[in-house]
Amino acid sequence: MPNRPAAPALPRRDQIRKEAARLFAARGFLGVGVDEIGKAVGISGPGLYRHFAGKDAMLADLLVGISERLMEEGRRRVGEATGPQDALNSLVDGHIDFALDDRDLITLHDRELLHLKEEDRRRVRRLQRGYVELWVGVVREAFPPLAAASAEPVARSAVHAVFGLLNSTPHSAAPRPPHGSPAGSAGPAGSTADQGERGDRAERAGLARDSMAALLRALAQGAFAAAAAEVEG
Repeated sequence: MPNRPAAPALPRRDQIRKEAARLFAARGFLGVGVDEIGKAVGISGPGLYRHFAGKDAMLADLLVGISERLMEEGRRRVGEATGPQDALNSLVDGHIDFALDDRDLITLHDRELLHLKEEDRRRVRRLQRGYVELWVGVVREAFPPLAAASAEPVARSAVHAVFGLLNSTPHSAAPRPPHGSPAGSAGPAGSTADQGERGDRAERAGLARDSMAALLRALAQGAFAAAAAEVEG
């Protein structure tokens, strides 16, 4: 077997973010303690306070951070696009990547936003409004029938519908392997064959990533085309 360099370890703060998101999504913000998050990253619970002021700060960091990231990435994609349709394609692809690769954060946003402090919750909402406005503007440029003032509510509704579609992927994409249990590895839960069988069943329970991405892309573009056709009709 050729020697392969080990993947670089995540910085400790990023490790904490990742494990906090996973645990909050699996058990709920109120159902997870600081000690458990610390154990997941190999440090004592009190040691977490060198990186975050507390559990509330971790949740705020996750939810405000992803809202900022989506906004910044969306602006970058639009700025680098060669035209409205290219910008829309890039926005759709970027949000699909987020939806498929950051499922824990989608779950957190759906369930735990109410646990943010009011100031952080307002900040998330402000960033979300900006992200929606970015999409609405691009959609109206990409589909001329939606550019009319009277068609703005239709374009906005289509954008929200597409977000709902894309953000539903935690419930429809193929389940990921259990944390710390690579597919096909033997362990306490059973033999390699047993785990392989479970992996096959999990794969049948949802689409693989590439297939899901292609389906979401087609459905999103179809939704915007349908909105434009509704206005024209």
